[in-house]
Amino acid sequence: MPAIVWKGYLSFGLVSFPVRLYAAGRAESVHFHMLHKKDLSRVKEVWYCAEENKPIDRSDIVKGYETSKDEYVVVEDGELKSIAPPTATTMDIVQFVGTDEVDPIYFEHSYYVAPAEDVTKPYVLFVKALKDSGHEAIAKVAMHGREHVVLIRSENDQLLLHTLFYPNELHEANRQKIPAKAEATKKEIELATQLIKQLSGPFKPKEFHDTYRENVEKLIEQKAKGEKITTAKKPQRAPVIDLMEALKKSLNSGAKPKAMSKATHKTARRRKAA
Repeated sequence: MPAIVWKGYLSFGLVSFPVRLYAAGRAESVHFHMLHKKDLSRVKEVWYCAEENKPIDRSDIVKGYETSKDEYVVVEDGELKSIAPPTATTMDIVQFVGTDEVDPIYFEHSYYVAPAEDVTKPYVLFVKALKDSGHEAIAKVAMHGREHVVLIRSENDQLLLHTLFYPNELHEANRQKIPAKAEATKKEIELATQLIKQLSGPFKPKEFHDTYRENVEKLIEQKAKGEKITTAKKPQRAPVIDLMEALKKSLNSGAKPKAMSKATHKTARRRKAA
C-alpha cells in the first residue's frame, strides 16, 4: 500500500476538505552494500562520540544547532512539533495563477493529491474549477521540516502538486553568460529550425529507460555468472568546425527521432544499500 507523505486539509476561501499526498515518483538506481575488502563481510554504520572516544547508541543522540564554535543549542522533536505553523495540518491556498505561468525551474518534487475520508465532492469540484478556469493554485504546506510553497494543478480529473524552490535556493551564480561572439547567423538559425522540425515527434515517456542502470545490472549478472564483462562503446565526437556544413549534412541524412531500444537482458536482482 502506498505510503502517505502528508495528510491534512486543503483550504481555499471558506471551503476546506481532507486530502492526502502520495509521492508521484522516485529515482531508481542500483544500490550496493558496503563490504570489508578483506573478507567481504557487511560494514555497519557506527555512531561515535568524539569527546568520549567511543561508540554510542542511537537513543543517546539529540539534535543540536551550532551557534558558535563547539557551542550548541539542543532542540527536541516535541519542541519542533509545538512551533509548526498551521500549514502543517492545513494546506492554505494563497492565490491562483494562469496555466504555465510558473517557470519549471522552480519545480522540486511532485505528488499525487487524493481525497481522504471519502469526502470527494469538494475535491471533484476543485478539480473541475481549476480545469475550467485555466488556472493553477499556489499554496503553502509545512512538511519534512520546512514550509513549502507549492503549485497545485488539475490533470486527468485529479490534482497534482509540485513543491517549489524558493528564489534564494536557485543558484543564479551558476547561470552562465553567452558571449556576444557566439551569436548565430540567420541562415544557421533557419537550418537549425528545419532540423528541429525534422526531429520532432510526440513525447512517449515509456520509450525512455536508464541505460546506465541497465548496464550496471548486466555487469552484476555477468560477474555473478563468471562471464566476460560487456563494455560500453564510447562514441568519438570531433568538435564542429563548420557549423553550416554540419547542419546541412544533418538535414540531408534524413535524421529522425531515435527509437528507444528496450533492454533484452535479464534484470539482475535489485540490491538495497545497507
